[in-house]
Amino acid sequence: MARSALLNVMVQAAFKAGKSLSRDFGEVQNLQVSVKGPGEYVAQADRKAEKLIRDELLKARPTYGFLGADGEESIGTDGAHRWIVNPLDGTTNFLHGIPLFASTIALERNGEIVAAVVLNAATDELFTAERGGGAFVNDRRLRVAARKSLSDAVIGCSVPHLGDGNHGKFLIELRHVMGEVAGVRRLGSPALDLAYVAAGRFDGFWERDLAPWDIAAGILLIREAGGYASDLDGGSAMFDTGTIVAGNEYIHKALRDVVHRPVPTR
Repeated sequence: MARSALLNVMVQAAFKAGKSLSRDFGEVQNLQVSVKGPGEYVAQADRKAEKLIRDELLKARPTYGFLGADGEESIGTDGAHRWIVNPLDGTTNFLHGIPLFASTIALERNGEIVAAVVLNAATDELFTAERGGGAFVNDRRLRVAARKSLSDAVIGCSVPHLGDGNHGKFLIELRHVMGEVAGVRRLGSPALDLAYVAAGRFDGFWERDLAPWDIAAGILLIREAGGYASDLDGGSAMFDTGTIVAGNEYIHKALRDVVHRPVPTR
């Protein structure tokens, strides 16, 4: 596949972060036995990876804005472009030695995502997309799955973690979805969940309480793979609402309907 100069910059930045994370990931298991545990070590790995990505991107395009996973934003002087970056999506997996985590980079131009990279350095899988140019994993073209019925579908989701206030809502939605589908999976990395939808491994995905850096790259991957991604109301306000539902034309609509199903009254 031919990549634009900008996408090549993004891929290079992701690989630099991935190389650093791979080294740190190799040390996590050794730290599991310590009293302090690996928590601070992982936080340092995250910060180091973000600096590597930021330095690489801003060296290539110093006038672009930058939004990182800490929520701090630098406004670019060109006014049209913004990098949206999560250097380590799947921190809990990383912390526990589970090889499902990703570095994600998206490029936003005038409010639209135009390029995306998701790299799982632990499995050497690189997902890329450019608007109008298709989506790829390791240079192989991606297409969303063709299944039309939820009863045949495997659906990805997230499970609210400790301290999250949406356990009750999620359990209701999960009960509805589980009654309609062939299986439900939780990877622990929204970026990989969305990349798996683009790759046809998952038929659909839904989640709440997400940040732009969790989903920006995945949105473009899915759309360039022929799929649909929207907020839970079917609109495009995913960054504002923090919600997303994705799949092919049929699964996207059916999953939205199931998630919105009212709670039965006795």
